[in-house]
Amino acid sequence: MKKVDEKYFIKDDNVNYNPSIESALSDDETILWKAKPKKSSFILNSIFKFLPLALIWLGFDIFFIILMVDVIPSVPWFVIIFFVIFFIVHLIPVWVWIGSVVSASRRLKLEEYAFTDRRILIKRGFVGANLHSVSYSCLNSVNLRIGIIERMCKVGDIYIVANNEKYVLEDISDPYFIYEKLQKIASDIKTDIIFPNAYRPNDNKGYKTSYNPKDKNKK
Repeated sequence: MKKVDEKYFIKDDNVNYNPSIESALSDDETILWKAKPKKSSFILNSIFKFLPLALIWLGFDIFFIILMVDVIPSVPWFVIIFFVIFFIVHLIPVWVWIGSVVSASRRLKLEEYAFTDRRILIKRGFVGANLHSVSYSCLNSVNLRIGIIERMCKVGDIYIVANNEKYVLEDISDPYFIYEKLQKIASDIKTDIIFPNAYRPNDNKGYKTSYNPKDKNKK
């Protein structure tokens, strides 16, 4: 049996369950852009995004609860318990909305995005942090959405589809600029993968492995 290469498998006893973007980088990986969602837009979206649905759902259930109150004296106790449990479960959309509002500050603290010279990193969570890594070569589409709240706060949401998985960079400041730069970085790096520098003609050497937008623009 071969000996384990300790360069790659060194045990770290100080495990961090809330890793930063920087802790996920490779030794020779460089961050090109990093940001968090804008606080005002993130909080407002947490409050108003599902508010209409929650209010309609709550109003519907309150209407039936009021109707039931009139007949409760003639209903057996076990039927009352059944309907109490039923409405608690049926109000799940309202509980989800309340949870989203209450947890907004905590989620904002953990949420972070970065573009590196190799991939897109997306960190989010509530109790712990989930870190998603998206390779530029796997990108299927990049779209920008700016709703009413986003327009008021001068931010936007960037929607990414990679290998049929969907990701959202929420409430990004200067959204048009970041959207354009992400498309450019992805296009440049995809081109370099399809047409490696070694196979380019002498008058088109491409850009260096370490992505540098300034160097790219000079060529």
